[in-house]
Amino acid sequence: MIIFAQNYNIMIQSMTGYGKATVELPDKKINVEIKSLNSKALDLSARIAPPYREKEMEIRNEISRKLERGKVDFSLWIEKKEGEGSATPINQALVEGYYKQICGISANLGIPVPDDWFATLLRMPDVMTKNETQELSEEEWAVAYMAIETAVDALVEFRKQEGVALEKKFREKIANISQLLEAIAPYEKERVAKVKERIIDALEKTLSVDYDKNRLEQELIYYIEKLDVNEEKQRLGNHLKYFISTLESGNGQGKKLGFIAQEMGREINTLGSKSNHAEMQKIVVQMKDELEQIKEQVLNVM
Repeated sequence: MIIFAQNYNIMIQSMTGYGKATVELPDKKINVEIKSLNSKALDLSARIAPPYREKEMEIRNEISRKLERGKVDFSLWIEKKEGEGSATPINQALVEGYYKQICGISANLGIPVPDDWFATLLRMPDVMTKNETQELSEEEWAVAYMAIETAVDALVEFRKQEGVALEKKFREKIANISQLLEAIAPYEKERVAKVKERIIDALEKTLSVDYDKNRLEQELIYYIEKLDVNEEKQRLGNHLKYFISTLESGNGQGKKLGFIAQEMGREINTLGSKSNHAEMQKIVVQMKDELEQIKEQVLNVM
């Protein structure tokens, strides 16, 4: 059995993660939330409150520097604190303008002004729109940036914890395939004897013909060589070791692990096509099942 060393100092990361941070200012709370799922590249969607939109490129650079890959959903929003002056101001000049227009249209067309005219005016565009054009101060941006860093760091920590679980699962599946690979050996010898017995039986009992035993031995050697799986076993064993060494080489190995899993699949498929033995084929099916679980999870490795 292949022995795999364990090294958890360097670890893979999952692409699934979540982070949130909130900071308070005298008049508001700044909330940051970020979550990610697996993706081939960095796919960042950002919803940013108007006062901070001028900083969008800076925010995106910080996220892409730390996260590298994944479908990332980022949100930054503001909660105003309750108190005097927290209510949305009514734009009186705009209300007056709308009222004059309504009265003018009413007089020109002979249409009476509606009874609920005040409620109608309050529903007109921009009458109760908050003023978000206030300039962002350096002090406020420093606080907001701290919240962004905290949320992103929390997501990275979440990814690391998920990565530990993934690594444990990978080691378990690779060890299972290694054990199954060793379980093939006894059936290989048995298979050779059965192939020889089946061919001789066909010649003697079914076809009832005389045959050259030396020629038969030569043909058997050729036939058995075609079914030999030693190379496939050796290559698969090497792929298993390479998968673990790549796993231990640290973050950002998801694509490489995926390629190695594909190569493992090719060797397992060849083993199946060459096995020509019921028990060996059962083992190959078990290998395929273990490998499919690896492939599913590799998609989530950064």
